[in-house]
Amino acid sequence: MVRQVSYSRDEKPERRPPAPGSAGAPARLADGELVEREREQELLARLLSDLRSGRSAAVEVRGVPGSGRSALLSRAAELATRTGVEVATAQASWEEAGLRYGVVAQLLAALPPATGTGAAPPPPGDEPTDRTVELCRVFLTAARARPLLLVVDDVQWVDPYSRRWLQALARRLDSAPLMLLTARSDALPGGPYDRVELCPLADAPAVTGHTLHLAPLSTAGVGEMLGRGFTEPADPAFVRAASRAVEGNPAVLRAVIGRFAGHGRPPTADLLPQLTEAAAEAIGDRAARTFSVLPEELLGVLRVIAVAGRHCTPEMITALAELRTLGAARALELLSGTGLLTAGDRPAFGEPKAAEAALAGIGAERREELYARVAEWAHRTAVPDSGLARMLLGARVIGHPWAVEALRREAARRRAAGHPEEAVRLLRRALREPVRPPLRVRILIELSTVVLPTSPEAADRHLRQALLVAPADGSVGPSWVRAAELLVARGDVVAAQPLIAQAAARSETRPADRAALRALYWLAEHSQQGATHELDQPRMPSLAPSPTDPAEAGVVAWRGALAGQDIARTRALARAALAPSARDTTPLTTQLAACHALVLADDFAEARTALDAVLVRAEESDARAVTGLALLVDATAELRQGRPDRAATALDRARETVPQHCWHPLMAPGPAAFRALVQLERGDLEGAERSVALARPGGAEGGLAWAHLLYARGRLRLALGQRGKALADFLECGRLLLARQVTNPALLPWRSGAAQARGPRTDDAQAIALLAEERRLALAWGAPSAVTTALHTVGARAGDPARPGRRPGRPWPEPAAHPARTPATWQYRQALLALGTTPLNGSHTIDALLFDDTPAPERTDQTDQTDQAEQAEQAEQNAHGGRAAPARPRRAPAGTSRTPGGAPPPASLGLTGAELRVAALAAGGLANRAIAAELSVTLRTVELHLTKAYRKLGISGRAELAAALGRAPRETP
Repeated sequence: MVRQVSYSRDEKPERRPPAPGSAGAPARLADGELVEREREQELLARLLSDLRSGRSAAVEVRGVPGSGRSALLSRAAELATRTGVEVATAQASWEEAGLRYGVVAQLLAALPPATGTGAAPPPPGDEPTDRTVELCRVFLTAARARPLLLVVDDVQWVDPYSRRWLQALARRLDSAPLMLLTARSDALPGGPYDRVELCPLADAPAVTGHTLHLAPLSTAGVGEMLGRGFTEPADPAFVRAASRAVEGNPAVLRAVIGRFAGHGRPPTADLLPQLTEAAAEAIGDRAARTFSVLPEELLGVLRVIAVAGRHCTPEMITALAELRTLGAARALELLSGTGLLTAGDRPAFGEPKAAEAALAGIGAERREELYARVAEWAHRTAVPDSGLARMLLGARVIGHPWAVEALRREAARRRAAGHPEEAVRLLRRALREPVRPPLRVRILIELSTVVLPTSPEAADRHLRQALLVAPADGSVGPSWVRAAELLVARGDVVAAQPLIAQAAARSETRPADRAALRALYWLAEHSQQGATHELDQPRMPSLAPSPTDPAEAGVVAWRGALAGQDIARTRALARAALAPSARDTTPLTTQLAACHALVLADDFAEARTALDAVLVRAEESDARAVTGLALLVDATAELRQGRPDRAATALDRARETVPQHCWHPLMAPGPAAFRALVQLERGDLEGAERSVALARPGGAEGGLAWAHLLYARGRLRLALGQRGKALADFLECGRLLLARQVTNPALLPWRSGAAQARGPRTDDAQAIALLAEERRLALAWGAPSAVTTALHTVGARAGDPARPGRRPGRPWPEPAAHPARTPATWQYRQALLALGTTPLNGSHTIDALLFDDTPAPERTDQTDQTDQAEQAEQAEQNAHGGRAAPARPRRAPAGTSRTPGGAPPPASLGLTGAELRVAALAAGGLANRAIAAELSVTLRTVELHLTKAYRKLGISGRAELAAALGRAPRETP
């Protein structure tokens, strides 16, 4: 009788391997593909031994590609040769699947001539003739002469005539000692008519049949192969990772070992990324070889699976794979043996490289079309956005709004999950779709927000593209405003201003959006000298002194605060910009400008409330640059209130939100400057040095942020005793600020810093002039902290023991209500009383009030002539179209002050303020034209002032001017 046996390795009971040298123990081979194939080799060795005793057998070896089927067949042929069994082998292939009797011809050619088989199959060109019986007789005759082993590899590709012969021969195996050994790939499981089954005649000797399923290698088997492939032992972590990566496939593992050996890499745990990459490439190569032998119909199924991924269904395959002779279920059954697809109701590739190999055989246009068809099917069947977006990435332009919305939603999810690079790909794909201008602008803004942390320049480029989107309707205006404010917040004002002007000038821009754009345009005007040019078109109208639009009111308030003009009006405008009715419609950047104005006005509580609202809106809208800017303003407010710890916390949050490299070069020095000022307030000079050293100019030398850094560096150098360098920094800071008409000492008290840098001498003329100017401007502005800074500085220089000088490194004064402060002296109280009763006409200084015994009412009449002269000078400048010169340090009028020693000051000889300024510059060596340029007056005005000064001083010319003034040539910032 016939005994039919079929089993897999995993179903067999565990057996200890035979001891070395025992019967049936196979030799240990160097070929890694035969690792963990000992039991299969034992079975084949026993069957070959039985074959010599006259007992036939039929064995079929099955497994996925790369599992070692061919190696096992070669091992069996080698064992047969050693035991004296005749061997004939044949290799079937899909190229010869149509060649009649092709496999039989290979086997006949392998038989020795002594068998005397004169019957050969007909050549391919002859008429088909069924010679199955005749060919069976030939091989049975050969087997009777000597036991015969017939080996056929890849039997799934055997031609129909050879297959019919194999089936007939299997039914006649009892007639002679013949063993039939075949191998079949699970990639193409045979149909019901392809099987080679035993069907012996009655009363025949027993013929055994076996089916061997080659299982994947275990982790121990993978480790054994790695041990054979490398000279050094593999790390356990490497073994485990290799087992997972190659999925127990010997061929893939052998390829990985070859790649590692080729690069000289050892099997260590620190090379796991390279292991994963090598395994993926090897699986992709194996998949490509598998695909090369598959019919086109099955390849179409695999391509649909590769595109759809885990969202593929049999219904999708039926609709999109263009199946003609197979159903989806049958196609999936045939493909299950490739070892490339995961099991379950939704087939998918286990390795992305294999999916790529499935699509590599078609052109780009056809591939994009397939992705588009799959994406449209997925949209109709409600596939989640994650899968739909992946399909859209490879698809052609869809042309439907749902594609853009799906890409945007998935981009937001990917970014929230910490994968910004994937979000960038999705948004860029969305921009390929035809979308309306408002939506395109929003997508560009979203893309800019995503790329800001990694590529700030690309973020600005996307925002500039958003401002150039045209044609558009009125609905795009708010998106333009948002793009503009993000550009301004990060500091890219040079490129932003002309684009903002173009957007505001378009006819479709609504009035409210045009006002917001105009406000942003002028907000950027102070950030970089020369950012705008007279020839820029279109020209942007100037802001009204008292605008009604909240955005414009915020900018006008900020500019008024920088100029130190009319604190009451500045507060009113800032409050209008921050009113609850305007918070949801006003650009956040203009609201920040209003908050900054309130900070400079010492309205800290009101500014704190407004800043919190701005921070909430900025974080909700994902405006990182605005959030960072708001935190810098918050740090400024805390520092001005003498709370460096809270300021440091705000700076830490700002750095976390907007890292240093994300700021535009014009803005980059700002965070470093504020951090240095905080560290100076704490007395941490080393930390301040590090912060200042981190700021690099890089094109930022002309911006307001650079002025802050110069001030911070000046304070640091002053604390380190480097007075000369500190003075240069303070004066350069002043030059930058005055060039923008920023005169308010509440922003940066650089004048008092420069005065301290000149040294402790109380008779230093330039220091006195700088302090006088700062006191005058601080009093004109009226903010308590600015006045406090001015008074503290003059107290330190006057040597007032009741008000000791502050540490040179501290950037702002201590809070006015410090509990440890001693009472002020009578001179200090008298000065404060005089300040409260003297009209602020621009000519009085704190120095004059501190050292003058004349009551304030008597001083008023003495200054009328000075005021009239200066008003005449200003009128002359306006008549000539010139801009008023920035406020410069100047002396008090004659008769209103005296030096600390009691002697009349050098310039108190009846000169007006204008005459004194001209005379001082002339005494310093400047020519008349240079003086006119410095003071922004005409040459004739300079000559008239000098003539009057000579007459009042009783001198004959310029040579005696310096001696008459009684001081050295004046330095100007």
